[in-house]
Amino acid sequence: MFKENTEFDIIGMGEVMLRLSPPGKETISQSKVFEKNVGGSELNVVSGAAMLGVRSAMITKIPANKIGHLVRNQISGGSVSDKYLVYDNSPESRLGIYYYESGAYPRKSSVIYDRARSSVCSLSLDEVPDDIYTKTKIFHISSITLALNPNLRKTALEVIKHFHEAGALISFDVNYRAALWSEDEARAVIEDVFNYVDFLFVSEETSRRMLRRTGTLEEIMEGYVKDYGVKLVATTRREAVSPTCHNFNSKIFYDGKFYEEKPYNGIEVIDRIGSGDAYLSGVLYGLLKTGDVQQALELGNASSAVKNTVLGDMSVSSIDEIMNVVKSHKATGRQDEMVR
Repeated sequence: MFKENTEFDIIGMGEVMLRLSPPGKETISQSKVFEKNVGGSELNVVSGAAMLGVRSAMITKIPANKIGHLVRNQISGGSVSDKYLVYDNSPESRLGIYYYESGAYPRKSSVIYDRARSSVCSLSLDEVPDDIYTKTKIFHISSITLALNPNLRKTALEVIKHFHEAGALISFDVNYRAALWSEDEARAVIEDVFNYVDFLFVSEETSRRMLRRTGTLEEIMEGYVKDYGVKLVATTRREAVSPTCHNFNSKIFYDGKFYEEKPYNGIEVIDRIGSGDAYLSGVLYGLLKTGDVQQALELGNASSAVKNTVLGDMSVSSIDEIMNVVKSHKATGRQDEMVR
């Protein structure tokens, strides 16, 4: 399935942002301090996969200042190569920011974005090295990157085509954000991208609403394969019982067969941001390292469940920790309360 002898297993492309959050369950309006974290949809995926044990790199553009240095250090600290970071030396350079407030029932969690005209929006095709396209097995991107800015969209679409032509498998997370673009605009762009996609990650809600797919969930998933030649389709299912208690499961369709397992119920949510990205990192790691779709799904589910219990955007789990969670999830009868 994958190219051999590549420098990297996964290369991602997208915006990296600074997250500012009040401590604990404080609200944005009352808090006097903010805790800072670095994250972004594609970075979360490639970093999570790298922590599990694959070779990852990230394409993005960041300010050539101390904030950019913070991002670079966080990327490297997440076991992701900084080889393809582009530095913005212009006077207008800036890093996108978002403020995250963690909820507690009945107050929902909330996000406020301050990301307009961030440095990544000026990324051009000639700032992406010509030799990068042959250096990875998987190229990963989300529709968030396509939605941010017309210039960035143009660059991203060309990058997708170049990786596809070079034989990399394209991983695409639809990850639709209504605040960034309309359903009609998104649908036109995304459906064109589907023609290049090998691994498609899309929620049932997005399939039915923005993409206007009809039928059962299984029929919708099969439809992407039939209509666009997608190799694998993964759909996650999250049930938010409260801001601090979630249930999670997923389903994958590959080579004419559906894969799933029993859900993770009663997840104690410390920080849900990045848990969907952690799912992708587990699935992609599993496909790369085992080639077993059922095991990839189980690693994805476990990675997502565990990320909910960890502060920050990026997953920090090793493969040993995730495998222990998978083993525990499958076990029956009494289990030890502590790992020691």
